[in-house]
Amino acid sequence: MLDSIRGVAQGWVGKTLLALITIPFALFGIDSYFNQAGNNATIAEVNGTDISVQAYANAMQDVRNRMQAQGKVDQAQLDSPEVKSLVLDRLINNQLLSDEVEKSNYVISDAQLATYITEMPTFQKEGKFSQELYDQLLQQNNLSPSKFEAGIRSDLLAQQAQDGVAKLGFMTNYRNDAILKLLNQKRVITVSEIKTRDFINQVKVEPAQVKAYYEQHKDKFVTPEQVKVEFLLLSAANLITKVSVTDAEVKAYYDENAAKLQGDEQRSASHILIGFGVNPTPEKKQEAKAKAEALLASVKKDPKSFEVLAMKNSQDPGSAAKGGDLGSFGRGAMVKAFENAAFSMKVNEISDLVESEFGYHIIKVTGITGQSSDFDTLKPQIKGDLMYKKAQEEFIKQAEGFTNMVYEQSDSLEPAAKTYGGQVQKSDWISRQSGAEFFKKSDKLMDLVFSAESLKDRRNTEAIEIAPNNMVSARVIDYKAATPKTFDEVKEGIESLLKLEAASKLAIAKGEVALKALHEGKEVAEIAWIPEVTVDRKNAQGLTQLAMTQAFKTDVSKLPAYSGMADEKQGYLLVKIVSVDTAIAGGDEAIKSSKAEINNALTAEYLAAYKKSLREKAKVQVNQRLLLDNATN
Repeated sequence: MLDSIRGVAQGWVGKTLLALITIPFALFGIDSYFNQAGNNATIAEVNGTDISVQAYANAMQDVRNRMQAQGKVDQAQLDSPEVKSLVLDRLINNQLLSDEVEKSNYVISDAQLATYITEMPTFQKEGKFSQELYDQLLQQNNLSPSKFEAGIRSDLLAQQAQDGVAKLGFMTNYRNDAILKLLNQKRVITVSEIKTRDFINQVKVEPAQVKAYYEQHKDKFVTPEQVKVEFLLLSAANLITKVSVTDAEVKAYYDENAAKLQGDEQRSASHILIGFGVNPTPEKKQEAKAKAEALLASVKKDPKSFEVLAMKNSQDPGSAAKGGDLGSFGRGAMVKAFENAAFSMKVNEISDLVESEFGYHIIKVTGITGQSSDFDTLKPQIKGDLMYKKAQEEFIKQAEGFTNMVYEQSDSLEPAAKTYGGQVQKSDWISRQSGAEFFKKSDKLMDLVFSAESLKDRRNTEAIEIAPNNMVSARVIDYKAATPKTFDEVKEGIESLLKLEAASKLAIAKGEVALKALHEGKEVAEIAWIPEVTVDRKNAQGLTQLAMTQAFKTDVSKLPAYSGMADEKQGYLLVKIVSVDTAIAGGDEAIKSSKAEINNALTAEYLAAYKKSLREKAKVQVNQRLLLDNATN
C-alpha cells in the first residue's frame, strides 16, 4: 500500500496528494495547512484550543480518500458514530501531543528537517532529491515551502514526543520466544461435563424448606409499584408528512454531493500526460496540445501501442514506467476533468484529449468494479433523507414550545396534542423497569413518573428526549403500590430454585472427587470424555469458551494433565490435556514476522497508554451532538 501511495504521489494526481503522503507516524497534521477557511464551529476543545468542524471534516475526507483508494468505501461505516469518534479522537490526540511538544520544549533543527525532507521517497528522482519535483508538487497543492515544512516539523516533533515511550515496548528475544510459543501452542484435549440437570431427580425438597426460604427472603418476593400513564410523543418521524421537498432541491443536493453519492464504483485506467507546466504561455499550451494530438492519432490508429507510447512519452513519472497505469480509483480521487472523462467511458475505450491543470491527458479505461448510482436511482432516497432532515429542523423548532406547553398546562396533554398534531396514548400497568424498557430505556422519564409529586398531583411530567428527535411527556392516571407476593404465588419457583442449588452441589462434589482421583493416577469409570481434539488459541474445534479458557489455564508440566472448574448453574467441567505441541509452523520468516507483530502490538499498547495519560490530565470537551449530526462530505 505504501509503495502505491508513493507511486501516485510522484505523478500528476493533485489536490489530495500531500494529505496522503504516508510517513511512519501517519498524522492528520498537514490537512490544517490546506484549509484555512471554512466552518469555524468548535466540535471539541483541548486545553482551551478549539478543534473546528472544518478540521474534523478534513480528517473525515482524508479517511474517505484512503478507503476509496483501496476500494473499501462503505458510506454506512463512515457515517457510524464509532468511526466519527475514532477520527475525532485522533485529532484530539494530535492536539494533546502538540501541547506536550510545546510544554517539554522538543526541538527539530533545520538540519534535521532538511535531511528528512530530502530523503523522502516522494521527492526522489533517479535516486536523488529533486528540487524541481519538490517545487512542482508543492505548487500543484497550493503549498508554500514554509507551510509544508512547518507541517513536517510538527509531525516530527510529535514523533519525537512518542519515540521514548515507543522504545519501552522493546521485548527481549527470550520473552518473545516464550510468548510466541504460548500463542502458537497446540493442545490435544478432551473434556467431560458433569451436569447439574442430571442430578435434579436425585434431589428432594421438603415443604418446610420452601416455607423457611420464603420467610427468610420475603423482601425479595414483592410485586413492584405500578402505574398506568397517558403519554404524548413529539417525534421528527411523525413530522415527515408535514414537510415537502421539491425536485429542484433533490437535484441541487445530488449535484453538491455527487462524489459522496456515487456508490462504490472504482475505475482502473492508464493515461499519457503531456504537461504544459505551471502558468503556461499560450504558445507552450499549443505546443503541448500539438504533441498530444499526434500521440492520440497514433493510439487511435493502433490501440495496442498505448503502453509503449506512454512509457516513451508520458510526462507523469509515477505511471509512465508502468505503461501509464494509474491503478484503481473512485470518485473524488482525481481532478474533476479527468474524473468526468474516466467515469463516462467503457472498458478499453480511449478518450479524446482531456485538459486539466496538469496538461493534456489521453485516457484508457482498463477496468470497472463496484456499482454506480445515477440521479434517477438515488432520487427517492435523497428525497426521503431531505424530508427527514426538514422534519428534524421542524422538530427542533417545535421542541421548545412543546416543552413549555406540557409544563404550563400540566393538568392535561390534550392541548399539546391539538397544537402539535399528536395523539395522547395510554399504557397498561407498568413498573419502573418495564416502563423504562417501553420508553427506550428512559430511566429519567420513569423517575419523573414515579416521583411523589407526579403520583400525588397527576400532572404532566416535563418533556424528556427519550431518543434523538423524540420527546415524551407522561401523566399518571392510576397507581398501585408495591405489594408482597403470597407464599402460594412463589412456592413452585422457590422449590425449583432449591432443587437446582442442591443438584449443583451434588454435581460439583462429584467433579471434585473425580478430579482428585485423576490427579492420583486413578481411573474414574463413570466419567464420559468426549473424543480428543487438537486446539490452539484461535481454533476451538467446537469447544465452549469456558472449556478453552480452562484448557489453556491448566498446568501442563506433567502429562496427562487434569483440571476442573465449578459452575453453580451448569455443574462441573473436567479437562484433560493429553499432549502439547509448541512447534511454530512457517519457518524462520514466519517466526520473524510474528515477533515483529508482538513488538508492534506492545509498542501500540504503550503509545495508547501514553495518549490516554495525556488525555486524563487534560481538559477535553466534545460537542457530541455536533459530532453525530455533522456530515462527512
